[in-house]
Amino acid sequence: MGLCERMRGVWRPQGSAGALRACIGAMLLGLSLSQSTCTKGVAPLNLTEPEYQDTTARDTGLGFMAPLVQSFLHTVQPNPFPEQIILKTINSYPQVLSDQELIKEALVYEVGFLVCTAIGILYIVLMPIVGFFLACCRCCGNCGGMMYQKQTSSIDCRRRTLYWSTLVTTLIILAGNICMFRSNAALKMSVDETPVQLNKTLDNIQTFLTAVPQQIHDVVNESYKTIQEVTRNLDAIGPQLGTEIQKRFTVPLDQALLPVRSLNQETGNITVQLKELNSSLARLQSSTGRVQGNITDVKDRINRTLSNPLCVGCVTLKPDLQTLPLDISATIPIPSELQSAVDEVVRINLPARIEEVESFFDSIPQTVANETEAMVQNSKQLLGNVEKQISEITTKIPLSGLTKISEDVSRVHGQINSVTAEVKKVEYIRWGVCVALCCVVLLVVVCNLLGLVLGPLGLSPSADPTKRSCTADSGGTFLVMGAGFSFLFSWLFMIVVVLLFLVGGNVYILVCRPWNDGQLLKLIDSSNLSTQITQTLGLETKLSFSEIYRDCQKNKPVWTTLHLNELINLDETLNVSKYTEEIKEQFENTDIPLSTITLLSPEVINQLSSFSSKANGLDSSAITQQINNISRINLNTTADKLDLAATKVNVATGEELRNEASDLRKIQASIESTIIPQLENLNSSVKSLQSMTEKINGTVGEVLRNVGAAQDFLNTNTTQIVKAESKKFLDCQLGYFTDYADWAKLSITQEVGRCQPIAGALDSAEIIVCEYVVQSLNAFWCSLGWCMIFFIPSIIFSIKLAKYYRRMKRSDVYDEHIVMNHIPRAQMKIP
Repeated sequence: MGLCERMRGVWRPQGSAGALRACIGAMLLGLSLSQSTCTKGVAPLNLTEPEYQDTTARDTGLGFMAPLVQSFLHTVQPNPFPEQIILKTINSYPQVLSDQELIKEALVYEVGFLVCTAIGILYIVLMPIVGFFLACCRCCGNCGGMMYQKQTSSIDCRRRTLYWSTLVTTLIILAGNICMFRSNAALKMSVDETPVQLNKTLDNIQTFLTAVPQQIHDVVNESYKTIQEVTRNLDAIGPQLGTEIQKRFTVPLDQALLPVRSLNQETGNITVQLKELNSSLARLQSSTGRVQGNITDVKDRINRTLSNPLCVGCVTLKPDLQTLPLDISATIPIPSELQSAVDEVVRINLPARIEEVESFFDSIPQTVANETEAMVQNSKQLLGNVEKQISEITTKIPLSGLTKISEDVSRVHGQINSVTAEVKKVEYIRWGVCVALCCVVLLVVVCNLLGLVLGPLGLSPSADPTKRSCTADSGGTFLVMGAGFSFLFSWLFMIVVVLLFLVGGNVYILVCRPWNDGQLLKLIDSSNLSTQITQTLGLETKLSFSEIYRDCQKNKPVWTTLHLNELINLDETLNVSKYTEEIKEQFENTDIPLSTITLLSPEVINQLSSFSSKANGLDSSAITQQINNISRINLNTTADKLDLAATKVNVATGEELRNEASDLRKIQASIESTIIPQLENLNSSVKSLQSMTEKINGTVGEVLRNVGAAQDFLNTNTTQIVKAESKKFLDCQLGYFTDYADWAKLSITQEVGRCQPIAGALDSAEIIVCEYVVQSLNAFWCSLGWCMIFFIPSIIFSIKLAKYYRRMKRSDVYDEHIVMNHIPRAQMKIP
């Protein structure tokens, strides 16, 4: 501050210099504060989500059968899901068979299936028995076995009724047979598609199980990147923090050095101009000296000529010629005070002062690096502790369990691939057997249809029953064959129906229906399984598989789905304030002293002030006046007077005067060609020098103002700037950890392990089990049972209708209500 006070004493512009400099310093400080920036690293907004395969169910084409089958099964089993019975069965295993009460409850629940099974068994038992007795009766001529048909008035009506009844029944069986073919094809497609869908589902689970640890590691690795970034910034603290400090000094120092550079330039220009002025004056004096010598010589000759006695009348001319201006000597004063002031400024060596300030400015980064070396090393050690603390996330989150599950999934995946070939072989056999069943049913349908076509085609109602055509007789035979095949195979097919009904129906009732409406998950929630998993994970909140499934359907992260906040305190793990506070404390305790620099010493300021005053003392009027005086000299006028005087004297004297007049004209020509240009050049140099000196005052004033403001700025704000920029640099580095912690919390709690693939896997499993296999299986036994049920009216109608087409052995004639029966004659037996 003493330097500033001395500066105020040296330079006092109009107004209050202290207030002006304070204003300038405040403006400089504001500009420097506005230039500080902090570029923070930007953490990724979202983690990379894995790509999953599409497990959308393919249409099996049996959608029309599903409502029919499900409606029948709901009728057979209208009771709700037996959650308590299943739980008791699970809890009492393996003593289930000894628990009579539990068996009774299960039988009561399955009463609908038992009734249907009893009906099926009755069908299985009675159908072959009825067929056997019917066959025996027909062989004995009863039950339609007698080849005789009584003719009545309603025979045509009965035949048509039986025909249409048989046709409708056959068409119904044909529709069921078509459904059998379609359901068999759908079941084959389902079995073929099941390994593909299972593989896709397992692949999705495997991808999910692999992605979760990878995403956790990505979050942790991002902390390593953050720590590495901060470490790099600490290693480069000199360039980074030093550059920011430099930016704060740039404006005041630039504004201080700019007029100094201008002053140095102007001083150099003045020095050059002074040299040019001195050189011009020397040349002018040399030229005027020669001209003055010539003038003096001519003037002496003129005086001798006029003093010559022979010059008659010259005495009268001598006074006039003596008064002529023949003096051309130049006595122009050289500005020595200005020259001495300029020399003093040159000796100050302003470029060296500028270079000193620039060296101070350029040395700031290295000074910062040297003073913070120990602090940087300690901070890097603390960053290693931060890295170790954040890496604990991978150990606290139970990722090893996911690895084990992933291994199990891989093992299941391999087993599926290994048994796929065997499954395809078994499926091929099953498909062949079912095709055979369909073909047998189709055989019955074909027999009935052939009978229904050939019978009417070859029948003549008016013909004698004993004389019916072969076509009609074949039609009747096909109808009997259809009934025979029905009796022969229907009971066997009903065994298949009953077995598939018990398996497929119960799977739908006990698995698919509760799976679809969520009862199965509630059963799992009620079991000990969820409790065991909760205890295994060490959670306080009991896991609910229903809630997990709903959360996964909404694609929520595993953090909220599995309540992982009970396993790991994420806020505590990501809270690195203990280490950051130590780093902050070390920063605050680290002093970065910048050497105090004096921009201009008091002696320099005094010399500049003296230079300014001396530059203002340059008087160019005397120089200009002498230049004008020399410029007004005209020797031609004197020469003219000599020529005039020569006419008034004798010839010899006149000749001398004319010669002297000629010499004056030559001198005048020399003045105009040499002296006058030098005078003009000198005049231009004087004006240029005067213009330069007039600027010196303003330049020196600007130098003193700006340098004073900059010196005040440095003296009062250097420590503040260093501390402020150090704090901003520290806040910038610690801001990396704040940003990372916020991003890590957001990523782990909202992005990591979005479990929609798990819900998709359960949905895909439901599709594979229920929509693919069970639905196709239920459609097949329903279609087959449909056909078996309508085999009964088909047998009755076809057997009764067959008699109207077959050829009878005995005739019965109906005429006007009198029936004539053919009575065989008695024949005498000849022994």
